[in-house]
Amino acid sequence: MKVYLDNAATTAMDDRVIESMLPFMRNHFGNPSSVHSHGREVRNAIEKSRKKVAELLNVTPSEIFFTSGGTEADNTAIISGIESHGLTHAITSPIEHHAVLHTLEVCEIKGHIQLSMLNVDEKGVIDFQQLEDLLKANPKSLISLMHANNEIGNINDLERIGSLAREYGAFFHSDTVQTMGHYAHDLKNLPVDSIVAGAHKFHGPKGAGFLFVRKDKKIHPFIHGGAQERNMRGGTENVIGIIGVAKALEIAYEEMAEHQSQIVAVKKHFIKNLNQEIPGVTFNGLSGDVENSLYTVLNVSLPPSEANRGMLLFNLDLAGISASGGSACSSGATVGSHVLRALNHQPERDAVRFSFSRFTTIDEVDYTISQLKELYTVEA
Repeated sequence: MKVYLDNAATTAMDDRVIESMLPFMRNHFGNPSSVHSHGREVRNAIEKSRKKVAELLNVTPSEIFFTSGGTEADNTAIISGIESHGLTHAITSPIEHHAVLHTLEVCEIKGHIQLSMLNVDEKGVIDFQQLEDLLKANPKSLISLMHANNEIGNINDLERIGSLAREYGAFFHSDTVQTMGHYAHDLKNLPVDSIVAGAHKFHGPKGAGFLFVRKDKKIHPFIHGGAQERNMRGGTENVIGIIGVAKALEIAYEEMAEHQSQIVAVKKHFIKNLNQEIPGVTFNGLSGDVENSLYTVLNVSLPPSEANRGMLLFNLDLAGISASGGSACSSGATVGSHVLRALNHQPERDAVRFSFSRFTTIDEVDYTISQLKELYTVEA
């Protein structure tokens, strides 16, 4: 049996998304910057896609900019936000995605900002009092805090953070890669200045995403070289990706309640049966709290076992189960998860991130638990 439980890394494309993209591979091949009919028909399709994304997020089309994905969008919001608004101080947390952390660290090394890191507790919850204290001492800062953590599923209160940001004149950017398409975002009423998306996290194509920047917080371009994306991103547009991201988001919004109910049932079943079958199992961050965490992610901490230590992901893979030890973007590193280190996770306990989509079945979960039970021996 082949089981895919790494949906926080990427999801399978929806057939309807593929079908929407095919005409722009086969027939509508014009360059959208060309003024002739071939170009105009493609330009029209891009603007329809922009309008659809904006409509779903309750913003104006002029606030949506298509990118190659979440990482480029994060870099654009952070680097261009700092430069455009003359910001000299930034606030983030040690459990952000590296697209945010590494970008801010480079900005600090170059002398553009002073970087402050929020404390997190053993569950990965940020210190709101520290956030307010830092804003009092450094008004007009950049705040970059993700909506939901890609490894441990913790959800930040964007309303609360955004209200503090507005009180102290800060620019609030949030990496929403893991929640886009899984939760509704009413950006007209949410006090966030910029958010990002990667289509492949909600059954769209890889290499496509978008950036939202509030119109009264305009920023300079990050990539230069052309007037594309309303002078905000040079380079010929990834037309098929743009078509795909808009279609995937449209489907996600239309079927969100149904998909959420289905995935929550899978996650609850997984938690219940893990607790029954593997004594001493715990869950990292807030991921085991179904009502208060990202419903697509479960980060499992297993009791110490020399027989399986460091080999659990490999053994699962041999059994046909694809899972992750943390962020897929760090899968080639030997240093382990920076998120789990920030939580002081015990290194003798193996940690596995299982992440679900609407294609995940109860049978797949049951098979995974049976394999874990077979592989895992709790040692005295």
